[in-house]
Amino acid sequence: MEGETSWFSHPLDNMARGTTEYDAFSELSDEGNREANAVMVDLILPDDLLERILAYLPVASIFRARSVCKRWHEILSSRRFLWNFSNVLSQKPWYFMFTSSNDPTGYAYDPILRKWYGIELPCIETSNWLIASSCGLVCFMDNESRTELYVCNPITKTCRKLQEPPGLRFSDYSAPAVSVNRKSHGYTISIVKSKQVAGNFFQWDVSIHIYDSETMMWVTSLTEVLTGWRGGDESVICDGVLYFLIYSTGGGSPDNRHGLITYNLSACSTHGLLIRSIIPVPCSLTCGRLMNLKERLVMVGGIGKQDRPDIIKGIGIWLLKGKDWQEIARMPHKFFQGFGEFDDVFASSGTDDLIYIQSYGSPALLVFDMNLRHWRWSQKCPVTKRFPLQLFTGFCFEPRLEISP
Repeated sequence: MEGETSWFSHPLDNMARGTTEYDAFSELSDEGNREANAVMVDLILPDDLLERILAYLPVASIFRARSVCKRWHEILSSRRFLWNFSNVLSQKPWYFMFTSSNDPTGYAYDPILRKWYGIELPCIETSNWLIASSCGLVCFMDNESRTELYVCNPITKTCRKLQEPPGLRFSDYSAPAVSVNRKSHGYTISIVKSKQVAGNFFQWDVSIHIYDSETMMWVTSLTEVLTGWRGGDESVICDGVLYFLIYSTGGGSPDNRHGLITYNLSACSTHGLLIRSIIPVPCSLTCGRLMNLKERLVMVGGIGKQDRPDIIKGIGIWLLKGKDWQEIARMPHKFFQGFGEFDDVFASSGTDDLIYIQSYGSPALLVFDMNLRHWRWSQKCPVTKRFPLQLFTGFCFEPRLEISP
């Protein structure tokens, strides 16, 4: 199928099977004849040079190249190669698109080669699970029972099941976030749990639970009752600070439907801390998506109409500076029309300098480059709609080989 590449094959895999011809001088020849010979690349290149050449293979081709010979397998599996591949060479974040709500199969998009790869994710069972990612690791959490919690590397398929935090299964809303230390590869997971106070729709018990991969223990960092607000499923960690969106439960202005809470993960718990840290969103939003771009908080939001805040009129991107929002871009109308101008909610995630935006009703994927301030459609995903109400969603992750949960 056009545009589709299997997970273990790629046109550049030919590099892994190629030979080179050169003129070799024979010292035993009296006439000094030069004879052209075909010699395998790995017979004439030292390990360090061969390693540098192989590092330019696409991620999907590394696995196939490991099967060429024992020497290549040792080089491509070495810790030094994996570190250099993921940290020295330029890698752009991929986007995984779910193509079915009943299973974890889908396609991953490589923005450098503009290729789609058909892959199956480990651990996760359905596309409606809650997902958070950081530095090559992805956290999956069951959105219904909230008893299944995993951390995995979707490229290497390594996976670890974590013990759930206390009382998580009894929450009404949960918002997971993960942050990976790029040097030590240790990680922190936070879950913002929201549960309605019995008999009072306007009061919600909000608690923050933190997991440390070094101690392998959960700590309940804060518990607080919010009045007029509840938590949801949108949170992210940037530079040691937890950010999560809260949603109005009524009684306020219709334009004041969302707010942003900030919480320093290293701070001591203080009563009333959350409500004092609220930051208003830049405008009336139909929905908001939070993401970490180089330890900067970025929000992609659906802009509501002034007289009908639940009706979307555009999509904007904002960067948080201190407690103020700086507008970075608005989706041009030609993209907004093709994106689905009647969808008030949508999927969006990003990391590094790329932001992906996707309509739930279509496999079309829009990419925004923060550095270039440039919008473009991705290559067409090879999936086709199988039934009228098929929903599409996805998440962004870094393709890294050296990180394990």
